[in-house]
Amino acid sequence: MQSPETSALNTGGAASAVIRKAHLADMAAVKLLIDDAAGDDAVLPRTLIELCENVRDFHLYEHDGQIVGCSALHVDMQNLAEVRSLVVREGRRGSGIGSALVRACLDEARGLGVEKVYALTRSPRFFEREGFTIIDKHDLPSKVFRDCVRCPKFPDCDETAVSYTITTG
Repeated sequence: MQSPETSALNTGGAASAVIRKAHLADMAAVKLLIDDAAGDDAVLPRTLIELCENVRDFHLYEHDGQIVGCSALHVDMQNLAEVRSLVVREGRRGSGIGSALVRACLDEARGLGVEKVYALTRSPRFFEREGFTIIDKHDLPSKVFRDCVRCPKFPDCDETAVSYTITTG
């Protein structure tokens, strides 16, 4: 029986894969994963302190004991949350790991009673395949842009805002 914080994945082979909530001991490995993606401007860099402070936000994709992907669901307001820090290790991209991590975030949002989930991304097509729709960034509350001032592209943002409405039932 799986604990509420983990879910086994059908990998089609003998290898074991699981999506689980992060623990503090995981955060150094998560930082390395994010640092690699941040070097390509795929995500914002995060300090280890910031990652530890937000450990409860993170879902990890673990394959044979190795963390190969992460995502975070960060709650902004009562009815609004962001999918952020979505990273899949190079060489593992395109295998469904990112989709599984986004689904984990959406499931958590649903369980929390969040009505809308958004992301700011340079990969809007990926999110559209996951059921998100492109929206105007200015339709998001200004509170969501708190991280923007740390972005090397600020104020000339090249990200696209996408949104997903949680349905109940």
